[in-house]
Amino acid sequence: MKTLQFTKEIKAPAQKVWSTLWNEPTYSQWTDAFNPGGGSKVESDWKVGGKTLFLDGKGNGMVSTIKIKNEPYHIVFEHLGEVIDGKEDTTSERVKSWAGSLEEYHLSEDNGITKLKASVQVGEEWEEVMNNGFTKGLEEVKKLSE
Repeated sequence: MKTLQFTKEIKAPAQKVWSTLWNEPTYSQWTDAFNPGGGSKVESDWKVGGKTLFLDGKGNGMVSTIKIKNEPYHIVFEHLGEVIDGKEDTTSERVKSWAGSLEEYHLSEDNGITKLKASVQVGEEWEEVMNNGFTKGLEEVKKLSE
C-alpha cells in the first residue's frame, strides 16, 4: 500500500472549501475527475463511526466510515469494503487486501487562503487513477471554491 499526497492552495475560506468538497452538486463535479460522466455521490450520516458510501452513477463504489471529523478542518475516512450491484462486501479476500486504507483531507486557513492537503492509501493498481483523479479533482475544487 502506498500513500499518495496532494496539496492545493485556494483563495477561499476553509468552510467554503469544505462545502465544495462534500455538498451536492459540487461533490459530483469535482469527483468527475475520477469517473468522467459517472455521476458520483457521497451518502453519509457524517458521524464518526457511522457509514459513508462513495458511489458512482451505477451505485457501485466504496463502503467507508469516518474515523476523525473536525469540520471544516479535518476528516479521515477508513475504507472498509466495496459496493457492487447494490451488495456490500467487507469480507472477501480481495477486499481484505486493502480494507483499512485511509483517505484524509486537512484544511488550514491563513489570510483568506485555504491550504487543502489530501492523502489516500492505495494499491499499486490504483495509483495512476488516483494521481490523475486527485490532480484534476482538486483543481476543480479550487475553481468551484474561488
